[in-house]
Amino acid sequence: MAQRPPSAAVLVLHGGRESGTGPPPSGLLNLPGTRMRPFVRAVSRAARAAGDDVLVARVRYVHRGWNGARADPFHDAVAALDALREEAGEGLPVVLLGHSMGARAALRAAGHPLVRGVVGLAPWCPPGDPVTQLAGRDVVLVHGNRDRMTSPQASQSLTARGRRAGARSCMVTVRDGDHAMIRRAAAWHRLTTALVTGLLGSGSLPGPVAEALALPTTAEATEGTLDLDADLGSGRGFGPFQDRAGARR
Repeated sequence: MAQRPPSAAVLVLHGGRESGTGPPPSGLLNLPGTRMRPFVRAVSRAARAAGDDVLVARVRYVHRGWNGARADPFHDAVAALDALREEAGEGLPVVLLGHSMGARAALRAAGHPLVRGVVGLAPWCPPGDPVTQLAGRDVVLVHGNRDRMTSPQASQSLTARGRRAGARSCMVTVRDGDHAMIRRAAAWHRLTTALVTGLLGSGSLPGPVAEALALPTTAEATEGTLDLDADLGSGRGFGPFQDRAGARR
């Protein structure tokens, strides 16, 4: 019996390097890939709990680096999206979930017809990267204010540029969050799951995020920037966030 195609899909894109033409290491030696495993589990669990037939799959990179104008992970993302379209048809809604270099690839690939939205974690957002492909998409970037690898300010700028280009975009700041998403890991996982399922329609987006996505194209970057604790915490329709030790923040 032929397997029923999924009703929606989440493609996960892990981080990498600025340059590197060799393949990523396999298994647990691929630390950027390992870092995304808890997110894959959390999103998959939430989709099952909602009773939705959502495919959660990881994009496999041919090369471990971005490699300048080659933009290798972007092409890997497009190839994965094309394969999904071939298998499940034109109407399959897809959310891209990327971290660091993977978030850059996800943003670049957002113009693909299947893509409904992008959730970028600690994204790498060089100021010259294009944003016109984000038109008509929902884009939520999540960045820790203690990130020393990629720039929270660049993420904030990209949400404003994307909004002017026709995207529905916003940013959420994680206080004390680092690039590896180890600090306050549980909060990263919980927020990401809510964002991904909300963009797919399997769940409800946190109210402040939905409001920020509805901002006009003329809104300033700061207007579309939310604080995880102050804006999305307990009492605002999204319960208290916890770090790995279980302490409320």
